[in-house]
Amino acid sequence: MNLLDEDFSNNKNNKTKNIIKIIIIFIVIIVIAIIGILSYMMYLESTVLRVYVNNTENANVKNLLVFEEDGTIYVPVRAIATYLGYNSYSGEYSNRSEDNSKCYVECKEEVVNLTLNSNKIYKLNLEENDNNYTYIYMDKPVKAINGDLYITTDGMQKTFNTTFVYNQERNRIMINTTPYLVTSYANTVLNYGYTKLSETFSNEKAIIKDMLVVTDGRYYGVINLTDGTEILECKYDNITYQEATGDFIVSSNNKVGIMGTDKRTKVDINYDSIELMDYDAGLYLVERNNQYGVVDLNGNNIIYAENDQIGVDISKFDENDLKTGYILVDNLIPVMKNNKWGLFDLKGNQVVNFEYDSFGYIASNNRDATNLLVIPSYNVIVACLNNRYTLLNASGEQPIRAFVDDIYMVISGGEKHYEMNANNKTYDVEEYLDRLGVLESTSDSNNTTNTSSNNTTTNSNENNNEVNNEATEENSEEQQSNGENQNSEEQQEIE
Repeated sequence: MNLLDEDFSNNKNNKTKNIIKIIIIFIVIIVIAIIGILSYMMYLESTVLRVYVNNTENANVKNLLVFEEDGTIYVPVRAIATYLGYNSYSGEYSNRSEDNSKCYVECKEEVVNLTLNSNKIYKLNLEENDNNYTYIYMDKPVKAINGDLYITTDGMQKTFNTTFVYNQERNRIMINTTPYLVTSYANTVLNYGYTKLSETFSNEKAIIKDMLVVTDGRYYGVINLTDGTEILECKYDNITYQEATGDFIVSSNNKVGIMGTDKRTKVDINYDSIELMDYDAGLYLVERNNQYGVVDLNGNNIIYAENDQIGVDISKFDENDLKTGYILVDNLIPVMKNNKWGLFDLKGNQVVNFEYDSFGYIASNNRDATNLLVIPSYNVIVACLNNRYTLLNASGEQPIRAFVDDIYMVISGGEKHYEMNANNKTYDVEEYLDRLGVLESTSDSNNTTNTSSNNTTTNSNENNNEVNNEATEENSEEQQSNGENQNSEEQQEIE
């Protein structure tokens, strides 16, 4: 090969190398550009909030969320209900109305009541055959936005039995309902060596707290959702999760007790039945050998299990807006023994002896009258003795210190009024209590207001005399025979 040919070949090789370098540089630039574009697109994607309900993106739910400056997220109760498997209505479940300051949501197993400015959620289990509500608390009260009721995401989780996870780094919100989670973890239970999840609604709620109530086909236990570790060994005949307390009612050898998630026995397994009466009061109703009592959350006796009945059947008093018949006027537990009713306070002190025939008025003759158990504005209970009626306050005292023919409710124009009949005269109960100096209760008070004997003695005597002066000597003797030892001028029964 001559020199000329060699130079030509070298030039050709150099051009080829240069072209290859250019191509490589171009490819690198394109790759960098693509990476940059993808990174930018991912960045833009991360700035867009996406909301998933049961693992499916839901733009409609995203548009319902309201973000406050402090980071709190609110959701409209009624608007979001349909996406979470619930129906929603204005008013209260047990007292139907178009009151927009209240609403309730309902699924097949449960009803939940909410009220404006309250952080208390009342729940009624439709699978149980009673009318007693349980309750739990939200982190913040219900608020109104543009006329609609809104709750926080904490409230949403507790109202609709859902989970809510906000990944701020990825800008993703994941909302999962209990039925979806139960289905999702059905196979996980099998992997942990159990037959299946408990199928009762109360137990399914435990999944919200990362717990699974499981069975091996014979016995029941509780395991951690994440790793399958045992919380309660699979050795109980039955288990029922208590949403309000987070504990479990466990059954063994036809007896029940309470176990905590820390494996501690809170109430010994030696009762025939246990039911949570009130979370704030920390009390359980217990039954043993057809006798009833009350214990606290640690199993201490408050009222010994030696009574025929505890609590009033509130199904007879639909218009009284009662959530439970176990504790009346915030402080008193109605107890029946030997067919007579008395009252205990929340500490187990008996404040009214077993002397009354019943609590509450059942309308019969007066077609305009409605059954009445309590007058909430004054925190008083209607009590019956020998077919005559009186009122008892939160201390077990009689504000009117007399017995009348009837004490009932009248509903007119949607308004509730309370009346009593004596000697063929009708009295407005609330006006009468005002004249006695009885203080109205406050809605945010946990303790009912009582009559102050020091400040109202004059008014009480004066107004009781107005009614009692109409009583006959025969009624006075009957009152004394029933064991009443108060001043005769204030105690005579009204005919």
